Amino acid sequence: MPGRLRSLPTFAAFRHRNFRIFYGGYVVSLTGIWMQRVAQSWLVLDLTGSAFYVGLIEALGTVPVLLFTLYAGAVADRVSKHRMVVATQAFAMVVAFGFAVMVWLDLATIGAIAVLAALLGVATAFDIPARQSFFVEIVGKEDLASAIALNASAFNATRVLGPAIAGMLIGVVGVAACFLLNGLSYVAVLAALLAMRIPSSRHRVIPPRSAWSNILEGLRYVAGEARTRVLLLNVAVMSICGLPALTLLPVLARLELGQGAREYGWMMSAVGGGALIGALTVATVANRIPKGRVVGWAAALFGASVAALGFSGSVLVALVILTVLGLAMITTTALSNMLLQTLVPDGLRGRVVSVYTFSFVGMAPIGAFLGGAAAERFGVAATLGVGGLLTIAAAGGLLLRSRELQAAR
Repeated sequence: MPGRLRSLPTFAAFRHRNFRIFYGGYVVSLTGIWMQRVAQSWLVLDLTGSAFYVGLIEALGTVPVLLFTLYAGAVADRVSKHRMVVATQAFAMVVAFGFAVMVWLDLATIGAIAVLAALLGVATAFDIPARQSFFVEIVGKEDLASAIALNASAFNATRVLGPAIAGMLIGVVGVAACFLLNGLSYVAVLAALLAMRIPSSRHRVIPPRSAWSNILEGLRYVAGEARTRVLLLNVAVMSICGLPALTLLPVLARLELGQGAREYGWMMSAVGGGALIGALTVATVANRIPKGRVVGWAAALFGASVAALGFSGSVLVALVILTVLGLAMITTTALSNMLLQTLVPDGLRGRVVSVYTFSFVGMAPIGAFLGGAAAERFGVAATLGVGGLLTIAAAGGLLLRSRELQAAR
């Protein structure tokens, strides 16, 4: 990237060689991950035709985050985060190839999909706390906001590209190709990680205490810091009440709007497009805005978008709503992540990030399961309407009423 661009606040993290290397490989890998997510949901819907099973498999894929991520945060504060991320990415690659082999050999059953989804969830549970807290070791605190926002930008730029590719591939050659390409994409991020040069001084190891003591120390910090507490409570409500909108997208596309895999890919891409706009905006202005105030209004907008989605009635309207939803979601989560990592002491970063992961990703199985069951019983529109209203209420009650957070920058 030209030096002039690196001097801009948006791209400040690219001044660091390690971040540039990691980012290139990560973009390739994320594209494959989004292809797999679309393929997995579509495969489940093909096998069952059920919104309940789509939600159930999504839930089983994230239950390990609920179970293991707090322990993973304690591990991340004790070991080399670099090596930990290498291990988690290698394990996820093996699982992706397992999906491809299963489909090609015509062995796909709900049980087999559930097992592989759960194994991928284990990798995710250990990867997120290590990777998110690793950024400060790569770029330092000065460029941390840029690194977090650019990471979110990659996540959501590939959310545009990956589902669109998957939608086309599924219609032409089937879901197995998506799983295979995802497995191959991990080669890029592993090569990037192994090419990084991490000084041994960056491998800070905390005093040797039991994992349980370390977890409790992180939880005590979260409970005692008002701004951290309300941020984490809000993302938990978003995950349980708002994120089922994304879990139910294949159901909305196929059973409510009467569309196919291509249109479902477009809908996923619309979320990514809005989120990409939000992430780049956050990267540009994060150091000049009252983050605490903006995160509250963004969370309320996310809830309103979720509520509106169920009543969209057409693909075109749904695409517009999903773009707004993506923008609001990533603005909320990126700013929450920045505030948390700015507030937390260095020695607790991995554990506090693990609590964030627990609150946002770990609560997702509860939301996915409840969302799938509610959509099966009451319909998609009612499920998303109620979930969106609860998300708005949480944003107003937690974020916008917190004086400490409103003042946070």
